[in-house]
Amino acid sequence: MAVPSDGRAESSGCHGILTPQQRIVPLNKLMRAAIAAALLAAPLPTAIQIAQTATAQEKVVAKVNGKAITEADMQLAEAEIGSELGTIPAEARRRVVLEYVIENQLFADAAEAAKLGSGAAFDERMNYWRRRALREYYFEAELNKSISDADAKKFYDQQVGSAKAQEEVRARHILVETEALAKELQERIGKGEDFVALAKAHSKDPGSKNDGGDLGYFGKGQMVPVFEETAFSLKPGQVSAPVKSQFGWHIVKLEDRRARGAPPFEAIKDRLIASMIHRKAQEVAADLRAKAELEYVDQAIKAQIEQEKAIKPAPDITPAPK
Repeated sequence: MAVPSDGRAESSGCHGILTPQQRIVPLNKLMRAAIAAALLAAPLPTAIQIAQTATAQEKVVAKVNGKAITEADMQLAEAEIGSELGTIPAEARRRVVLEYVIENQLFADAAEAAKLGSGAAFDERMNYWRRRALREYYFEAELNKSISDADAKKFYDQQVGSAKAQEEVRARHILVETEALAKELQERIGKGEDFVALAKAHSKDPGSKNDGGDLGYFGKGQMVPVFEETAFSLKPGQVSAPVKSQFGWHIVKLEDRRARGAPPFEAIKDRLIASMIHRKAQEVAADLRAKAELEYVDQAIKAQIEQEKAIKPAPDITPAPK
């Protein structure tokens, strides 16, 4: 097994601000339920631009039983499901979005025919989705435009670009159960046998065995201490004596060293902006909660909240020394 300090393989991923939104029927597997990512805000338009935009949004793309599907409908649908369409080419992506809007209209017509468009149950749904629509529009109109490229560049310069380059190494290893076998393999490597071939034949690490023991690049703090110390003590091309960790006995070969600096601003600009918008949203949510009068009526939930308040550490009110 590979040897991260927590015993788990590394993973990465991104988180959006908004939570998933239920839809009646997905068009295909790409269309699992998801809430709209707010559209990027544009500079304030002129009167002519407003008229041109309005005309463009009213452009009819298709009709369903005589009912027009417009560019405005397409934009809203793209905001809703676009993040799930991955790397689908632009032309195919537009077709998928249109088919989704057509399906929405078909189900809406079916619901109207079944007289589902009125009544208490429908009104409850409409009230809920109106609040959701307002929430999304607030994100679009107020939060997304609150972080500019200049804000992101300032954050980058202060927090990312100025960070000291971190040393990384690329290493291979062979993991075996006994010291005797580790010493035998070390001797065979010393006599000229191929490290990669021996790793494939003997290593017990399923994560790197098929790659000839290659663990890729890693920095300090990512591997268990004894393995890290060994890898960082070697020169490129050197092979270590057997070392023992909680996983077994390792023979380590250093492939390369490098100093990994901060990625270029343009390469991470979008992720930085998304992260800053997320942080801003959390701040706004906290402020709105602080100003609101919240009353938890459900007794079980109310009891949970009271319990949480009771176990919070008391604030430090010790007077500062004079």
